[in-house]
Amino acid sequence: MAFDGLMTSSVAKALKESLTAGRINKIYQLSNHEILMQIRAGGKNQKVLFSTHPTYARVQITQLDYQYPDEPPMFCMFLRKHLEGGIIHQIEQINHDRIIKFTIRHMNELGDQMIKFLYIEIMGKHSNLILTDANHRILDTIKHVSPLINRYRSLQPGATYILPPVQEKQSPDDLDFQTFAHLITEQERYDKQLVAKFQGLSPLIAREIVYRSESDTLTDLYHSFTQTIQDIQNKPSYHLMIGAKENFYLIPLYHTHSELILCETIWEMFDRYYFGKDERDRIRQQFYDIERFIRQEHEKNLKKCEKLQQELINSEKADQYKQLGDLILANLYQLSKGKTAIRVQNFYSPTLEEVTIPLEPMLTPSENAQKYFQKYTKAKNAVNYIIDQIDKAEKETAYFETLMLQMETATLKDAYEIKEELELAGYLRKKQSKKRKGSSKPNIEKYLSPDGVEIFVGKNNLQNDYLTHKFARRHEWWFHAKDMPGSHVLVRSEADELSEATIRAAAQLASYFSKGRLSSSVPIDYTRVRHVKKVPAAHLGFVTYENQKTIYIDPDEHFIMTLKKLK
Repeated sequence: MAFDGLMTSSVAKALKESLTAGRINKIYQLSNHEILMQIRAGGKNQKVLFSTHPTYARVQITQLDYQYPDEPPMFCMFLRKHLEGGIIHQIEQINHDRIIKFTIRHMNELGDQMIKFLYIEIMGKHSNLILTDANHRILDTIKHVSPLINRYRSLQPGATYILPPVQEKQSPDDLDFQTFAHLITEQERYDKQLVAKFQGLSPLIAREIVYRSESDTLTDLYHSFTQTIQDIQNKPSYHLMIGAKENFYLIPLYHTHSELILCETIWEMFDRYYFGKDERDRIRQQFYDIERFIRQEHEKNLKKCEKLQQELINSEKADQYKQLGDLILANLYQLSKGKTAIRVQNFYSPTLEEVTIPLEPMLTPSENAQKYFQKYTKAKNAVNYIIDQIDKAEKETAYFETLMLQMETATLKDAYEIKEELELAGYLRKKQSKKRKGSSKPNIEKYLSPDGVEIFVGKNNLQNDYLTHKFARRHEWWFHAKDMPGSHVLVRSEADELSEATIRAAAQLASYFSKGRLSSSVPIDYTRVRHVKKVPAAHLGFVTYENQKTIYIDPDEHFIMTLKKLK
């Protein structure tokens, strides 16, 4: 886990520098695991995300935009009551552990000044957000832990807040060689011993320390250990490791043999690493049934295509049945009722070899011939039907593949619209529920190119259909990934030619929100809107187009993150 004690120390320090004396203005709960606070500090508004997600737990200042739910959950309302308007007095790390404590001064309903403590524990599946009073009595937590689950510490309203058990580990600061050599032996794996013996070290950084050691001697390991800890504490650099498995840390991790990307701040590193990941998880929580339905329909149509292709192969043997019937009729004089097979010369073959024809013993020779002619007629009539069914199944497969792709990059609003589309198409039964607030028009994401040109992106079929056939003007520019599912991208310009910067920005969006998002050199077609036509009787969003040009682009997530997004 990259979020170890050393990372927590760096985060606490950065939060302290940015948020001390800040005022908590707004609090939102994004999901069961996430709280977002808007804090006015240092003369500007800052968004602080508290996540207790089992995989993505953290606390950070973020520049990313989040969608706030229409109705705040109870825990959010509780935090608003106790913390909104409060001033952050102090931020500190506890016991070199993955715990950060916020001390907040707050006025109660009577105007008395109160002290509240907000603890964020970043501990994988045991992560939690805990609010206590000045006496450390728990007021509420985002996850309740009863004494039946944990006898040592109960995390629920009314209980006294107790820190997790302190592990008997050595601080990595100011460590002499004798102490180090006493704790580490050459008989066991060094990285495991480093994690077990020293505070704040994760397996990730322990492996890097061992990797940086010039040899297997304790002396070299000690020098690698002290130098690495000093680099992390005194001159951290914020790196993403992009490879088979993505990661991040306060120094470059060479042992991962990944592509290293340097970020300017710790918050940029977090935003780039977590971009889309927690949003994806929120959607997975709320739309698990929809995703499962889409996946099952896709798999069902794939299997249907395979089965129909096999039936088509069998149907194409129709002429063989006719030949067998003709051969039986030509050799009736050799046959009598009760035979199970006949071996005759095949006059349809150039070499006139003999062929064995299976027979039904209960049928006469003439009836056996008629049975083969019936098989011939049935198989021949089935070919056209099977071809038609294959075409339908392939279109359904492509449709649900498109929906699967759209769910991967969907926001909550996009996911609601995908569900609405499935209900309108009759795939899902429409449930009677309260109408969601908002316009009946689909939600379209809007960006600004480096040249200041507006670019619109459809994230699902409802949006794509609306964007291309209702919102767009005939002479504007339309972009789409070539020969693959993807978003419709509209450039709001009727200029004779687009600038290279605008073309590349639109192509980046079209490639990122397509099936080729993880590929390189993705072909993107672009043309005028007037050359884009609906496919008759096809699903929403399916089009044909002509007079296109093609640009090849490498999808760049960082470019998408830094591209200006308009409200």
